[in-house]
Amino acid sequence: MAELIDTELRCLYRDPTRALHDATCLRLPHGRLAFSADSSVVAPLEFPGGDIGRLAVIGTANDLAMAGARPCHLSVALILEEGLELPLLRRIVGSLRAAADLCELSIETGDTKVVERGRADGLYISTSGIGVLESDDPIGPLAVAPGDALLVSGDLGRHGLTILAARHGLELEPPLHSDCAPLWPLVEELLAAGVRPHCLRDLTRGGLAAALHELAVAAGLEFQVEERQLPLLPSVERGCAVLGLDPLHLACEGRMLAIVPNEHLQRCAAILEPLGGGWIGEVRPPSGGLGGQVVLRTSIGGERWLRPPSGELLPRIC
Repeated sequence: MAELIDTELRCLYRDPTRALHDATCLRLPHGRLAFSADSSVVAPLEFPGGDIGRLAVIGTANDLAMAGARPCHLSVALILEEGLELPLLRRIVGSLRAAADLCELSIETGDTKVVERGRADGLYISTSGIGVLESDDPIGPLAVAPGDALLVSGDLGRHGLTILAARHGLELEPPLHSDCAPLWPLVEELLAAGVRPHCLRDLTRGGLAAALHELAVAAGLEFQVEERQLPLLPSVERGCAVLGLDPLHLACEGRMLAIVPNEHLQRCAAILEPLGGGWIGEVRPPSGGLGGQVVLRTSIGGERWLRPPSGELLPRIC
């Protein structure tokens, strides 16, 4: 284990020569901090547009960004399955480091364990992250209010369908790549433009539908979404139609839902629309006193409830 860490994993640190200890000491800017933890269990370990290493770092960084926090430091714990090929491990370690550099954060500490063959699906990664809050206003479900605008930052469902295609050898045309990408630069741009989001949520497990339902329930309000405004790639629409999937239930790894005051809608849309996103609906008072509902206005002018995902539509995607 010591040899494995010294030869393969020390490169994750900005100073690979430093002495290793049971804990690390951090130098942090003064201010409020955000703290988040995540685990990655994706299969296959490598997929078009990323791998489990990139996913682990960016996923945790994005969770911090959704609180309005600039990602700063990360811990990485690896659970390796006996027999994992060393070239594969080296590619994933390189991807971990490259993703950390992309997110402008440092990997500060970690842990490594090896388990018996057949016990870890190749490799699991657990991460924890610390970020510095850059917004003075609270960003979360309790800040959502009637009249707020709902926006998304880009096309939906691509990561989930990419993983499904890679796992089962499906040849989609044109080929899909995961949207796995850091969200903090976008959040920072919104804050710099004077947008004060009431809530941000990355659209991972369960996709847009899960995020909308979770936030509507937490806020006790009703969300109305316009089907015509939902950004979907034609290849995602076709793939979901063939496979009987709802793209609103499929995970993204580089997309977010932004809930902003209506007076900030135009500033927010001006930033998101060039990325393929934009306005998709609004927050309303609860109908009949019942909050926590999501109403989808269909492309033909009708309305239906947008149901939350039931069970795990596609396991081991993030």
